[in-house]
Order: sequence, then C-alpha cells, then structure tokens
Amino acid sequence: MKDKILLILKGFVLGIANIIPGVSGGTLAITLGIYERLIEAISHFFKKFKENLKFVLFLGIGILIALAIFSNVVGYCLDKYPFATILLFIGIILGGMPLLFKKVKGTFDALNFLVFIIAFSIVMIMSFMNPGSANISLDNLDIVKSVTLFFSGMIAAISMLFPGISGSFVLMLLGYYYPIINAIRELTRLENLFHNVIVLGIAGIGILLGIILAARLIEWLLKKYEIPTYYGIIGFIIASIISIFITAISNNPISSEIVVGIILLFVGIVLAKLIGEK
Repeated sequence: MKDKILLILKGFVLGIANIIPGVSGGTLAITLGIYERLIEAISHFFKKFKENLKFVLFLGIGILIALAIFSNVVGYCLDKYPFATILLFIGIILGGMPLLFKKVKGTFDALNFLVFIIAFSIVMIMSFMNPGSANISLDNLDIVKSVTLFFSGMIAAISMLFPGISGSFVLMLLGYYYPIINAIRELTRLENLFHNVIVLGIAGIGILLGIILAARLIEWLLKKYEIPTYYGIIGFIIASIISIFITAISNNPISSEIVVGIILLFVGIVLAKLIGEK
C-alpha cells in the first residue's frame, strides 16, 4: 500500500508539472526516479501486463487528481505568485540532478559534449519562441479542428516525455493550451459535459499515441546510445532550468515573494530527494 500511495504522489507531482508551461513532465519523471520505469511500462505494456497496469494506473490516478484539482489552483498561483510557484518546481528538478550526473560520471568526451550542447541549444531556442496570444476556439468542433486537435495532442505528448521540453509550452505554441485547460476546468465543474468530453477524448487519444511513439524512440536511444542520450537529457534539463528561471524573474517579484520562493526552492529539493529515491 505504501508503494501505491508513493506512486500516486509522484503522479500528482507530474500532473501539476504538466499544467505549468515551461516545466517538463519528463524532467520531473527523472527527478522522481520513475523515468526509465515509465518508458518500459509504456513500450512493453502487455509484456508484464499486471505489473505495468498497476504502475500506470496508480501513476495515472495521481496525474488525474492533480489535473482535476490544480487546473484552477495552479492558474491562480502562476497569476498571483509566479516566482514562488516556479521556484518550487526548479527545486524539485535540482533535487533529482545528482542521479543523472552519477549515470554519466567519468564518460565526458567531445562527442558527448556536442550532444549536450545541441540539446541545450534546442531548449534555449524554444524558450525564446513567442507563443503569442492566439488560441484556437473549440466551441464549434469540425473535422479539421478535430484532426488538428488530435495531432496537437500527439506532438505535445511526444515532447512531454523528452526531459527539458515542456508539453504544455508546445501546446501554447500550437494555440491549444488554454482551450484544453478550459475544457478540463469546465469538466470539473460539470459544465458543457458532452462537448468537453469529446474535446478531451480527441486530445487524449492523440496524447496516448504520442506517448507510445515517444516511449519507443526513447527506449531505443537508451539501449543503443545510453551515455550520449543521458548527456542530451542533462542538456535539455539544464536549459529548461535556465529558461523557467528567466520566466520567473521576468515577472519582477517583490521581496516577500523572493523570500518565499527561495524557501520553496529548498522545499522542492528536499521533496525530490524524499520521494525520488524511494
């Protein structure tokens, strides 16, 4: 029972992370110590069906609880206290970094450094891309919008599994972030039930397919090129930390929020160590 509760808690953290633009669910999965297990469970779901079902089920319960509860709360916190909120997640990311550095200890060379630089550059370039203010309206869901919604979900899901790349930010670039978040909010309030179930169902199928494709690709990379892949992951993550910190300080936090943010930074580091190593 303890393991199940811990898995739900880890799913809960992942769910919150995927709501916040700029924070990568894949990064948090590494920090929480479940990344490789998650990739294995998705890629070979039917091979060890009972074990994988339990893992995905309890992790999914945590994610769904977070989405249901925090789709409103996180929006409020990001609006009112963006610096403190983001620093909490930076702390969680930092808390899991030692695990990654252990995997590549003593393997530094020119090729691995090049992989690191390329991965680092990709995230930094993405971070300076402006998602703009245009959002797709899903009020009248036709065939074209349904197909686009499906592929947007798939693309976002693929990016979610790659550490350092934020699936929610990708959805913002595509114009589907706020429509999907609003659909989740309305569904939790039992508003426009039929329409929102259709919207989230289409997006959900695309996300599911994207997760499966990304998991297969990542598993192949980890098997064939394990060390370079981890250097790429480290590049993704370090760039994402810089990116979301720039986002945090751009909001001009007041001194009291800076103090709270620093406290939450250390809370995040401790939290990552407490639940990531178990």
